[in-house]
Amino acid sequence: MASDPGFTDTYRHRGLRKKLVSVIRSKGIQDQAILDVIGKIPRHFFLDRAFEDWAYKDQAFPIASKQTISQPYTVAYQTQLLCLEPKDRVLEIGTGSGYQAAVLSELCAKVYSVERQGTLYTKTKKLLQRLGYGNIRLYHMDGMLGLSRYAPFDKILVTAGADQTPQALLDQLKIGGYLVIPVGDRKGQVMLRIEKVSEKEYRTERFDNFRFVPLLDGLK
Repeated sequence: MASDPGFTDTYRHRGLRKKLVSVIRSKGIQDQAILDVIGKIPRHFFLDRAFEDWAYKDQAFPIASKQTISQPYTVAYQTQLLCLEPKDRVLEIGTGSGYQAAVLSELCAKVYSVERQGTLYTKTKKLLQRLGYGNIRLYHMDGMLGLSRYAPFDKILVTAGADQTPQALLDQLKIGGYLVIPVGDRKGQVMLRIEKVSEKEYRTERFDNFRFVPLLDGLK
């Protein structure tokens, strides 16, 4: 991540991140690489400056286009389930603020991220470019359809709650790869990790309950 004169990361911010990492570790996140990245990335860069004080609370927070920046614990939790390798090419469905994409980009070779909200896509693309995240490519597309032109992917992460797992995403996953997705209704979802065993076989693991904004089709 390159420095930018328009952004300031102070000693206070770094201290708050250190405390946040301790909170996330206490909740069960043990992957040290992920904890290091959470401690490195200035989360306040991904929120409007008026809400900077919320950046290092372990809470989700509203952003533009009626979306949210996920709770830091949730970001770490989903990332840990992906079992990332440095060489991995990862597809993210739901760019949002760009914070999750930034976390992924520090841990793998390439991130492809899809956002359906045009205003949010434009804002986040500019932000990530300013911050120097050259291994993230953003697309204004319908996340339900994935990104077939660059498939298959080693890992796929969905950051919105789905009624069911989109078949297009399963099709775009490499054999041996993982898809992490929250599935359920608007009241809450179960986090699933789906391993593609063969072209037609999948192994599904169920984890904890979460509550995400809904995964919707189409563009805005």
